[in-house]
Amino acid sequence: MGTTTLIGTEGGREDPQLPNDNAPYASLRPRLGDHAVHIATRALPPVWRALGLPTAAGALRHYLRGTGRPYRLDARALLALPVVRTAVDEQLDLWREEVEGRAPGTYRADSGWRGVGITRRDNADLWLALRGVSYRLSGTVEVRADGSPGLVTYRFLAHKSWNFDRGESEYGIPFTPFARLHETGLAREFEAVGELDGLVDGG
Repeated sequence: MGTTTLIGTEGGREDPQLPNDNAPYASLRPRLGDHAVHIATRALPPVWRALGLPTAAGALRHYLRGTGRPYRLDARALLALPVVRTAVDEQLDLWREEVEGRAPGTYRADSGWRGVGITRRDNADLWLALRGVSYRLSGTVEVRADGSPGLVTYRFLAHKSWNFDRGESEYGIPFTPFARLHETGLAREFEAVGELDGLVDGG
């Protein structure tokens, strides 16, 4: 017996995009300093790649190319990151708790979009590339004849609104000069996305 009841949505967001206070793309006139920042920043991706930071190098290069097209994330690498894996496992456990004791059948589940921070200790490459990511799980949870939760099948989606937030900083380095590259049309913000389907958890 199946059911169309959707579980697990409480606390999730419908929209993965996170707003920022940056000016719209190419809405400001570039200054000499903006061109200097652009030239200096272009030297970073090959250095980062040489240092073993390929994701950070690729994402920054994509920003500087200014196409605005979506950028593909390695969803498998993200899911293998302990801080992300823990967040996902906690969500799967919540799904199981929610269906326990219900009528036998298969229940649809969707977490909505949720955020998880990534620190330098977690993974230097993914921290430098993302600093954090939104994830969404959607799938089904089986309930056995005795009312206990059974097999969980799910899909993992990752999303990052990739930008430099005006007014923020990291290790004393202000982000505003890099945000201005988007605002002046010398670079362009983009959506970084990843997906992993056909995942199974036995509980």
